[in-house]
Amino acid sequence: MSVLAIGLSHRTAPVAMLERVSVTGDTLTKLLHDVQQDACVAEAMVVSTCNRVEIYAAVERFHAAVTAVSRLLSVHSGVPVDELTPHLYVHYEDRAVEHLFSVVCGLDSMVVGEQQILGQVRQALKLGQKHGTVGATLNELVQQALRVGKRAQTDTGIDRAGASLVTAGLALAGPLEGKRALVVGAGAMSSLAVATLARAGVTDIVVANRTYDRGVRLADSVGGRAVEFSAVPRELAEADLVISCTGAGRHVITPDIVHDGVFLLDLAMPHDIDPSVREVPGVTLVDLEAIRESGIGSREGDAVAAVRALVAEELTAYLNAERASRVTPTVVALRSKAAGVVESELGRLLMRLPELDDKVRDEVTQTVQRVVDKLLHEPTVRVKQLATSPGGDHYAEALRELFDLAPDRPEAVTTPEAVREVEL
Repeated sequence: MSVLAIGLSHRTAPVAMLERVSVTGDTLTKLLHDVQQDACVAEAMVVSTCNRVEIYAAVERFHAAVTAVSRLLSVHSGVPVDELTPHLYVHYEDRAVEHLFSVVCGLDSMVVGEQQILGQVRQALKLGQKHGTVGATLNELVQQALRVGKRAQTDTGIDRAGASLVTAGLALAGPLEGKRALVVGAGAMSSLAVATLARAGVTDIVVANRTYDRGVRLADSVGGRAVEFSAVPRELAEADLVISCTGAGRHVITPDIVHDGVFLLDLAMPHDIDPSVREVPGVTLVDLEAIRESGIGSREGDAVAAVRALVAEELTAYLNAERASRVTPTVVALRSKAAGVVESELGRLLMRLPELDDKVRDEVTQTVQRVVDKLLHEPTVRVKQLATSPGGDHYAEALRELFDLAPDRPEAVTTPEAVREVEL
């Protein structure tokens, strides 16, 4: 089973296209199920954020899977395949693993090193697990990717500057201290926005959310004030800056409720704020496209170089372990067959020599087993080592041919004697 990653991001598509392709809620769940149920796909996971939509799949056939996944993304997003295809990237096997590791470390983000992507990938994994679309292949890969992402933060400090879309957007707003801020929404991005504003010295923070109680909890965390969602027009009239990220899927702020001098930061995908507010005199609107064009947060430094080296190291270790694991069923089958031969030959010997006492019988049995174990030890260790080299699969194939092994038989992987020393 091989891993396929196919999608589009801020690196390959304009924000307008990302907005069209964005999948959330029931649409995301339906896409997840339809991909996994395709004949070419065994497992599936969808990562959908404000600057990327990616599908990870465990597949048997590359070309058929690429065609199927691209078609399903087109169907569920409503974007025709011929418009979608120029913006898609495709990674397979080693490259797919490397891409996922880079994503969770924040190397592929609009703001390099941002922390939110780690939680977003974790949520994508949980959704796939919940709906039964993630199996052993993707689960093992994504769990390892999350460990790599956490290690990147711990070992390199790439996240210590607190870089995020929020900080990148607010960097374009000028001095924040003494401003009156309105935050629309109370999700993860809004929580980050509230915390960032408080650290910057903004003391007058208002939170508006459809679920009022959730807004209250967020506002209380920084000594702010919560209002009903219906109060957005009234509060906006008094605000100096507005940050909106609701996931509403439609415009919640329109030109008729904005005023001269207000700074608007739209972090939602699809947009929360009608782009035509830019036509209102004195209004500044910063959205994801503006953040990308500004280049804020995309500069590389020592921490980024350290993370790239870490990803290369972790990629090599993962691929070596994964390739070695492919030969395990063959090694187990070989030891299982050897154990069967030992048992059969000992049975014949002991039937011919019934006069042997129990002590001698045990000694003979242990001696024969030790001989077989020692003969098999070096070849089985070597074949696992060789499996990590280019063309390593051929060594396991040679063992299967030479010893007429059937590693897919249940007994080949359940006989206790067969698994002895397999992990050595």
